[in-house]
Order: sequence, then C-alpha cells, then structure tokens
Amino acid sequence: MKTVLFCQNPYAFGILEPIMMVLKEKGHQYLWFVTPNLKDKFPFKKEPFTSSMKEVIAFNSDSIFVPGNEVPHYLRGLKVQVFHGLAGEKKGHFRIRHYFDLYLTQGPYFTKKFLELKNKHKNFEVIETGWSKLDIYGKELHKYDTNKKELLQKYQAKKIVLYAPTFSPKLTSASFLIDEFKKLANNKDYLILVKFHDLMSNPLIEAYKKLANETQNIIFEKERNIIKFLLMADILISDTSSVVYEFLLLDKPVITFKSSSENIAWDNATNYINLTLKIEDNLTNDVFKSQRATIVQEYHPYYDGNSTLRMVEAVSNFIAKNGVPEKRNLSFLRRLKINKIFGKY
Repeated sequence: MKTVLFCQNPYAFGILEPIMMVLKEKGHQYLWFVTPNLKDKFPFKKEPFTSSMKEVIAFNSDSIFVPGNEVPHYLRGLKVQVFHGLAGEKKGHFRIRHYFDLYLTQGPYFTKKFLELKNKHKNFEVIETGWSKLDIYGKELHKYDTNKKELLQKYQAKKIVLYAPTFSPKLTSASFLIDEFKKLANNKDYLILVKFHDLMSNPLIEAYKKLANETQNIIFEKERNIIKFLLMADILISDTSSVVYEFLLLDKPVITFKSSSENIAWDNATNYINLTLKIEDNLTNDVFKSQRATIVQEYHPYYDGNSTLRMVEAVSNFIAKNGVPEKRNLSFLRRLKINKIFGKY
C-alpha cells in the first residue's frame, strides 16, 4: 500500500508519526506531504517528504491520511479523515465537506454521530479504531516520569500545573487569566507550564513569555509535543480545547473557563476568577473523578496502544474490498476551493 501522510498544520506531525511507524513496520511505502509554510517546522526530514503537489500526484497513492479539513479531490487514493482533536463541540467537527471516503473515529461518541451523517449523505464509510496520537497512553504512559521528577526538584515544587488554552479569539481564556496566574505563582509549590497552540495570537504569546521571564515558577514551553506535558502535569487549566479530553483520558483533574462543551465532566468556571482556590480544591478533593470515567468510555476507550495498527489495517482492508478511488467527485464550489488552496491539476 502506498500512502500519503498529509500535513497542513504542525499538529499533524504528532498524529501522523505513529501511522508512519506502523506503515514502516508493515513494509508499506509512504510519502509525507508538507505544505511549503511548514517545511522549516517539519521534524522528519530524513523521511521521504515533499511540498510539491506534482510529486504527490506522481506518487500515485493508494491511501491518504488527513488530520485536517481538506484534501485535493484529484489525488488518487482512499481519502481518510483521522481528525486533529477530540472536541466534538467545536464548530465544524461534524461538518461533512465531502472530501473524504472514510472516517476513522476515536470512540462511540464520534462514531454514533458520523454514522448518522453517513446514513444521510451516503458517500463515505465510518470505522471506529481509536486515535493514533493517544497510543502512547497505552505503551509509554511513564515515558516522562524522570523529566517530571527533575523539573520538580529543580524548582522545589510539588505539583505541575499545565495551562493549554485554545487559540480561538472567541473561546480562549488567555486574554483574561494572566493576572490569575500571577497570583497562582505566589505559591511556590506549583510549577506552571504554559503551552500555547501554534495559532495563538502573537500579542498573547508575548504577554505570557514576558510573565514567564519575570516569574521563577512559570515556564513558557516552546516544544510542540504537548503529549509530553499532558503526561507530566498533575492538573490542566484550559477552556474550549480538544486537549481537555486528551487530559481527561489520563484520569487527572481539569479546570476550564467558560467551556462551550456539551459534555462537561470537569470543573468549569463561568467567571475568570478564583483559579488558585479551584486548583487547591480539585487536587485535594477531585469530585469529578467518576464523571471522567464516562468521558473515557465515550470518547476513547482504547488503552491497548494499538489504535494506529487498527487504523492502518482498516484502510488496507477497505482498499482490498473496495479498490482504490482514482478521484473524488465534488461540487464546483468545493473543487474551486481545493484548486485555490492546493493548485489546479
């Protein structure tokens, strides 16, 4: 099987890397497509990759794994949506754009909704596999334990607080919580890690960098691999972000501010106040522990570390049964959009 790993945003790297490793292990041929603006950020430059759509066309793929919203209709291959997050309440998560032949869902909550949409549109299939990005939870849960221990010793702290808000201007809490983090930092038992989305606004990035430079126990993290910080943190502070669900799956407490989720199973504040008190309460009492268990079962009940393997096998079996699509039929406006983004071929 010849596979394209299709990247439009930096977050795709961590989602597609496990897929690359399984493809390599199984002897499949693969090619990374990285948009020109991502070339400098691409971390696997020893692997086969290109930013040329002509080269992707010439590769003549059998399948294309896409953790984004678009993929060119004119590319040969089964177009597979593998998602870039778990926040089903975010605008567009369940929007059918008609670019994909197959949706690989993370858990029952997503599978049910996409099956309903499949029955409506009748032009794609849905298979539940789990999510490649979270295989580390099953295989290397304690990978960063030593890093955490060293950090806590270095800063003479007892707990790691991770702040990972969304970048969306309408949903982010970053504009409102900077003073709350200043207050929280007065308690030296807490080491505060700030991890922003790649698309966060520059003024907010600079404001929190300044805060970190001026505050001993606040670190502004530049490393892209947020999984590392999820595994190390004792509690997460966020808002309406997919990272909330990724953290809940680790069975650790979460505090959000004005989350728009429809399935809140954590401490959600309606005002941007009392962060310190909320952290103390959640770390001490953890009253949402039983509710988290429901989220796990609905959103991603796979802890065997084999979701990526299921994803690759699902695609391989689907192609063996149905063949390889040469292209995907789209409306004129959809084709126009793809041609504008990726070029006309």
